[in-house]
Amino acid sequence: MSKAVRFDEYGGTDVLEVRDVPVPVPAAGEVLVRVRAAGINPGEAKIREGQAHERWPATFPSGQGSDLAGVVESTGGDVSGFAPGDEVLGYTYARAAQATYATVPAGQLVPKPPELAFDIAGSLFIAGTTAYAAVRAVAPGEGETVVVAGAAGGVGVVAVQLARRHGARVIGLASERHHEWLRAHGVEPLVYGEGVAERIRETAGPRGVAAFIDLVGDGYVALALDLGVAPERVDTVVDFAAAEKYGVRADGGMAADDAPTISALADLVARGELDIPIAARYPLDEVRAAYTELGRGHTRGKIVLLP
Repeated sequence: MSKAVRFDEYGGTDVLEVRDVPVPVPAAGEVLVRVRAAGINPGEAKIREGQAHERWPATFPSGQGSDLAGVVESTGGDVSGFAPGDEVLGYTYARAAQATYATVPAGQLVPKPPELAFDIAGSLFIAGTTAYAAVRAVAPGEGETVVVAGAAGGVGVVAVQLARRHGARVIGLASERHHEWLRAHGVEPLVYGEGVAERIRETAGPRGVAAFIDLVGDGYVALALDLGVAPERVDTVVDFAAAEKYGVRADGGMAADDAPTISALADLVARGELDIPIAARYPLDEVRAAYTELGRGHTRGKIVLLP
């Protein structure tokens, strides 16, 4: 048997259960992965709460999770490049990663670099590809100033580092307790809240802000435009209503959800060129506690389940 996270109705963390289910059987083109780590993400909480029903409806009983890393258990037909015992990371869109076993299309897996720990590998997909897509969307140039709202969250910690790799000057909006980490990664941190526009203008100086990445919502798209950022250089991954209203970019993980991107990100981490901080680790049976911590916000980096 396998253990898997399930919920039968929309609701809070109390609807989550870990159930015994049959071990899935890989179909043609699929790989059965013994999951060693599965990241959790705010979007999964919104789906479970019913907030995303119009965009991503759940069918019940529903599983959870996209990010995963583990070991190949077996393969279905027409699979080449993977064999039992291989260490892999990747993603599934079947809401099935938060389990001890998951079947994954072979094209959505890549080899895990041996230097890459399972907990980091299993947290990389959603945050990594979302950050990659957002940075690519605003196209930061050498010496340009980019503001990242939500700079210390799971996506933010990746986005600020990728923007710095483009040679940009990065201003990161985050709680003060995360400022030391941001400074250590070449980011100029600012607290958010009242007066943030003035603080950004003062920090940016006469050249102003060239690009803005919104990972929070809550009016940051309008703020970016008030700062003089061109709409095509504003990207939000959460405020889709504002994106439609103001004509800004809304590139997120689905704009970069491919094996080459995740492989490139994994290689950066393995070489020590990209830091993915893990805020907390929970056994699968404590999935409710993991999502409760996620819901409190203000964590730096990723929360991961260890089946």
